[in-house]
Amino acid sequence: NELIRGFLLFGMPCPSSCPPGLLALMAPGLALMATLSLPSQAGDRRVLPVEKPSGVKGRTLILLDVNTKSPVRIISENFLSLQLDPSIIHDGWLDFLSSRRLVTLARGLAPAFLRFAGKRTDFLQFHNVKNPAKSRGGPGPDYYLKNYEDDIVRSDIALDKQKGCKIAQHPDIMLELQREKAAQMHLVLLKEQFSNTYSNLTLTARSLDKLYNFADCSGLHLIFALNALRRNPNNSWNSSNALSLLKYSASKKYNISWELGNEPNNYRTLIGRSVNGSQLGKDYVQLRSLLQLIRTYSRANLYGPNIGRPRKNVIALLEGFMKVAGSTVDAVTWQHYYIDGRVAKVTDFLKTRLLDTLSDQIRKIQKVLNTYTPGKKIWLEGVGATSAGGVNNLSDSYAAGFLWLNTLGLLASQGIDVVVRHSFLDHGHNHLVDQNFNPLPDYWLSLLYKRLIGPKVLAIHVAGLQRKPRPGRVIRDKLRIYAHCTSYHNHNYVRGSITLYIINLHRSRKKIKLAGTLRDKIVHQYLLQPYGKDGLHSKSVQLNGQPLAMVDDGTLPELKPRPLRAGRTLVIPPLTMSFYVVKNVNALACRYR
Repeated sequence: NELIRGFLLFGMPCPSSCPPGLLALMAPGLALMATLSLPSQAGDRRVLPVEKPSGVKGRTLILLDVNTKSPVRIISENFLSLQLDPSIIHDGWLDFLSSRRLVTLARGLAPAFLRFAGKRTDFLQFHNVKNPAKSRGGPGPDYYLKNYEDDIVRSDIALDKQKGCKIAQHPDIMLELQREKAAQMHLVLLKEQFSNTYSNLTLTARSLDKLYNFADCSGLHLIFALNALRRNPNNSWNSSNALSLLKYSASKKYNISWELGNEPNNYRTLIGRSVNGSQLGKDYVQLRSLLQLIRTYSRANLYGPNIGRPRKNVIALLEGFMKVAGSTVDAVTWQHYYIDGRVAKVTDFLKTRLLDTLSDQIRKIQKVLNTYTPGKKIWLEGVGATSAGGVNNLSDSYAAGFLWLNTLGLLASQGIDVVVRHSFLDHGHNHLVDQNFNPLPDYWLSLLYKRLIGPKVLAIHVAGLQRKPRPGRVIRDKLRIYAHCTSYHNHNYVRGSITLYIINLHRSRKKIKLAGTLRDKIVHQYLLQPYGKDGLHSKSVQLNGQPLAMVDDGTLPELKPRPLRAGRTLVIPPLTMSFYVVKNVNALACRYR
């Protein structure tokens, strides 16, 4: 009965094996077609009423079609973007951003924004100093510091001799010393984080040069968040240090966009006094005026206010901000972390209720913007699976990918223009690249997304998804399906192709039959699964059965698809994420940029 209704819904001819009694069933089926085939929103996993004939053991077959006539959303080309936390100054990793391997990995995710911001943004001071070696401190015996600092200075001298993109080859012993330093500093950073008490950080001119060089070499556009907690006695923003940084950046002709502060709703806990939305709005207006006085940045983009989770007090802050500075910012930003990293378990990443928490936040933000600045772009900045730095073997494992991929699908379907992933590389376990400069599962997931997914979001139509309602409990879908036009930058596919990405949280495989415009098309499968004996905790992945790893420091592996014959049913293994490019659909929505 389920299959018959699917055939009716998508206009598919009934096969010769249809059971007796089909004609009797077709009349009520036709009557239901108007209801079942109503267009759904992008990313909508509609549950259609499906009944099993009594006494017949049916199998679940999901029928899937996509509206190819026009996109329901168009997001930024830089939709999937990256963040670096200022803690990389503290633990020394900023000095290694010129590594060829790191640049290669970052370049794989271009085009994107690179946001330099985090908890320590509002404790960052800029000093226009070129040679910081003598003033840099850190843990360890004197011989360790001396050798380490000498190596950094020698590396800086070598970089200064290069023109254009500056790339360094760091000796293994130098990287080993850096990892030792970072491990000791990690304890200091964690103590600061859990106590919510942060020490001041100094960003030198040379450090800013290294940061910008990394962004520029990688094809990323730098967004720099200025310190908002430098305050005058009347609680207005003291812009003197920011002006010094702006003038230096302008003298170097650095193409940078700007922000002011990070999570202003937490300032009371950080410094004992708050900054309300109205005052923060005035601070942004002041920053905009400052930018307009500097020719290089007179037209620079400005983003904010980067609030935390939109609870009642945070919404009040946002409303006060929008009244004053709604027209000043180019996009409104907020951030979200799904789980407290101190108590996270692997089963948390499989909870559909957790995956859906973002929807309510989006509605709250959109409601405020619709009141004050309708049509203003919304960005989700600083998103991660867990807070408090993440959990080893969990937020940096394959399991975290379910949250990450669903976040990308959900935000795109809701029209959020950009999502900034925290972090590309840092001291915790929410990053995409570890401290051996090896890509983690979420990096490979992001790379596949960049290679296959374009900015045009398409509506999907699904039949056959079943749920058994239980009294007093909402049962949510464990099969998440999203659709976009295939990336125009991928020259392996002609324009008009469509990419599906699917998350299967079921502990059993699911079968999907492509119907309507997708029917009888050749499909390329990109199935991402954990690699090795650690299962969901694995930090390595395989694509279509082949483990993924860098070829060398300057080369990413080829992402080879598995071609499926035309008309073949898609079989989605349990607890996996996958991409499917439906070739040569000639979708009207996807023919033109």
